[in-house]
Amino acid sequence: MLYAFIIYVPLFFCDLDSCVLLYECIPYRLAAMLTSFIEGILCCLTSKSANVVVPVETSEPADGYEFVEVKPGRVLRVRHIIPDRPVVEEPTGQGGIVSCKRKITVYRNGQLFIENLGDRASAELKTCQNGDTEPNSTVEVELTDCSNSSPPVSIPETRSDSVTAVKDGTSETGARGAASAAGQTDQSQQPRKRRRKPKRTVVIDCERKISSCKGTHQDVALFFIHGVGGSLDIWGSQLDFFSRLGYEVIAVDLAGHGASSAPQIAAAYTFYALAEDMRLIFKRYAHKRNILIGHSYGVSFCTFLAHEYPEQIHKMVMVNGGGPTALEPSLCSIFNLPTCVLHCLSPLLAWSFLKAGFARQGAKEKQLLKDNNAFNVSSFVLRAMMSGQYWPEGDEVYHAELTVPTLLVHGMHDKFVPVEEDQRMAEILLMAFLKVLEDGSHMIMMECPEAVNTLLHEFFLWEPATPPPPKKESKTRPETAKAQTDSTKAALDPCKVRPATARQTSSNDGTEEKPNITDKK
Repeated sequence: MLYAFIIYVPLFFCDLDSCVLLYECIPYRLAAMLTSFIEGILCCLTSKSANVVVPVETSEPADGYEFVEVKPGRVLRVRHIIPDRPVVEEPTGQGGIVSCKRKITVYRNGQLFIENLGDRASAELKTCQNGDTEPNSTVEVELTDCSNSSPPVSIPETRSDSVTAVKDGTSETGARGAASAAGQTDQSQQPRKRRRKPKRTVVIDCERKISSCKGTHQDVALFFIHGVGGSLDIWGSQLDFFSRLGYEVIAVDLAGHGASSAPQIAAAYTFYALAEDMRLIFKRYAHKRNILIGHSYGVSFCTFLAHEYPEQIHKMVMVNGGGPTALEPSLCSIFNLPTCVLHCLSPLLAWSFLKAGFARQGAKEKQLLKDNNAFNVSSFVLRAMMSGQYWPEGDEVYHAELTVPTLLVHGMHDKFVPVEEDQRMAEILLMAFLKVLEDGSHMIMMECPEAVNTLLHEFFLWEPATPPPPKKESKTRPETAKAQTDSTKAALDPCKVRPATARQTSSNDGTEEKPNITDKK
């Protein structure tokens, strides 16, 4: 029975080529499977979960690690690096001011209609997928959480005409007047369309100042948040790189991950419980200008903080974060199995994560997982994390309301998050840049650290171009206007200038016009 389980379960999760690689190390797999199987049986008999994560005793605050008690008995490990800056600069750059004007309309059939009305959105702020810029664009999508709703209804012609008028710079009233005058006869023949009533309308009208964030600025802090199964150690290359540049960096282990405490209650791993932990950590270490960097599930917490503290979040980075959809746990998932069964499958799950999380599955990638403490959580924590991903508020409208400049980094070989989801996120967000790396997968910050560090640093230093000041109109009037004014004054004063009729009569008679000496006196 056990041998049949070892042979057929891998065939269910992977293809034939991958199974060949698995069977090459079948003795090691067999030993690990037997060990986890025995521990799983003991777990079911004793009703205790194995592999309970406890804080690492060797980590000390002197090493850059801190243990923060966010709640009684709930302790999180935080790596906080304050570099010694030889040169400290004050942010002197003016930056760029971006006009954030957007109208979001949600209809009762589940359709989302977005109108970007920013008059100063430049090409570097809003770029379409095909490279064409749309300063004033419209986005029409269907909400993903409305699967039972009726199909999307097309936008009425009056609304589309108004949007076109905004793009072309023409007046809205003129377009409506022309359309009504031309189609008076057609309206009597065509059936009248019923006007849809919006379920919800959100209007955003604000200005946001975006400036460059350098490592020599004391008011800048970088926050790194990992996803399910990770730890703060997966950001090791980024923490070292940016701390050497002078940035103050903060990375945290989620509850049950890394060296943080692991409460033995499923309610401790819901989205709202973890989001409250991130809120307390952010309020503890936040500065004036903060940049959030999230990976996978950690992107949801970055979005939550950006929505709660829009004035303090200066920029945001999403690494393989997925689409702007509300979170809801899947009912048909392997993680719904009992904890003891998941513990028996833990070696297989770790191998599957290695295959799906990395573009290459070699000795280097295995060592990265081991050194960076990735996917090293207990079966109870893993099951509670997957079943606790319930966040109905985080839908498309929630993401469309964000005005934070966002960089999206996606690995081309990612099998967990398709590139279409990140493209959808880039369409919904107001200011988003999507960068796809061909050599990376889900754990792209570990696979391509140099490329990721370069992208992040360029985004931190980016600021929109300041538009030139408007030209002041000259106070001097044109010569034509001056001449017309003089002629008008002369016409009103007949004592100074002779009538034009007399001048024309003398020229018509052919006689030379002589000056009137009496008039000069």
